[in-house]
Amino acid sequence: MKVFSPILACLALAVVASHAALSPEQYWSYKLPNTPMPKAVKEILHPELMEEKSTSVNVGGGGVNVNTGKGKPGGDTHVNVGGKGVGVNTGKPGGGTHVNVGDPFNYLYAASETQIHEDPNVALFFLEKDMHPGATMSLHFTENTEKSAFLPYQTAQKIPFSSDKLPEIFNKFSVKPGSLKAEMMKNTITECEQPAIEGEEKYCATSLESMIDYSISKLGKVDQAVSTEVEKQTPMQKYTIAAGVQKMTDDKAVVCHKQNYAYAVFYCHKSETTRAYMVPLEGADGTKAKAVAVCHTDTSAWNPKHLAFQVLKVEPGTIPVCHFLPRDHIVWVPK
Repeated sequence: MKVFSPILACLALAVVASHAALSPEQYWSYKLPNTPMPKAVKEILHPELMEEKSTSVNVGGGGVNVNTGKGKPGGDTHVNVGGKGVGVNTGKPGGGTHVNVGDPFNYLYAASETQIHEDPNVALFFLEKDMHPGATMSLHFTENTEKSAFLPYQTAQKIPFSSDKLPEIFNKFSVKPGSLKAEMMKNTITECEQPAIEGEEKYCATSLESMIDYSISKLGKVDQAVSTEVEKQTPMQKYTIAAGVQKMTDDKAVVCHKQNYAYAVFYCHKSETTRAYMVPLEGADGTKAKAVAVCHTDTSAWNPKHLAFQVLKVEPGTIPVCHFLPRDHIVWVPK
């Protein structure tokens, strides 16, 4: 004879609490009840919190529409896209559109000469021994001009995300093949399809829910999810490390980097050789920041011509390499 158990019934209901039944915020609270949501995630969920909107994603019964805004009229345009290190030049005489991609947070990439001299992310790399109160660094925490929003999990699951489906993807989002937007989206998918470097696992999350699930699956219980926060947008300036540097993890972490795409996509990788810190900074103009720093203790599998090695003048696998994270990237730390 089967006995009805209220406890089992409640457990069953909890399991049924699916992506479809919950908003992204509710899903976060359900899966991570004791983990505050980082500012980077709040701003993507609520674009009105951002200073300016560049890309909006509207999801309705008629499908998915993307409004990418308009560029500056006339002449050449140069765009530095926050954490991605993407140099874009448009309007060159007879040149068409050229996208030069060298993502400084993909460790398989070799840096170009242009990137070494022009990429604002160059300043984000440093050595762990230089991370102490009183140390000064010239930094520029750029904002990503791609203000793409999260799609609901169920919607994202129905949209293809692979290089062999690019024509279908471009058509769905009304993106012209060969355009600047198309090249950025193509580069993101290509990067997501590349194999992970030795010693790491990678995953591209196409929704907040899938990023939460991936991080929990790799870390078990999540203690913190954090992002860099800066009081205001400033130009490149000197920052001083203040007292109170906090080590959040000594080995294992999941780091998720925001990509350039029609909607919010995060390139996440789990590493067992990562130390993560929260570093208080004060700018020369008085601007305060809480910057997330990630130190990689094993760089032996990185491209020898990666940006970090060329800037810091060190060899792969010899010394921990650190970098601050741009404002729309997230570090997940285990309990």
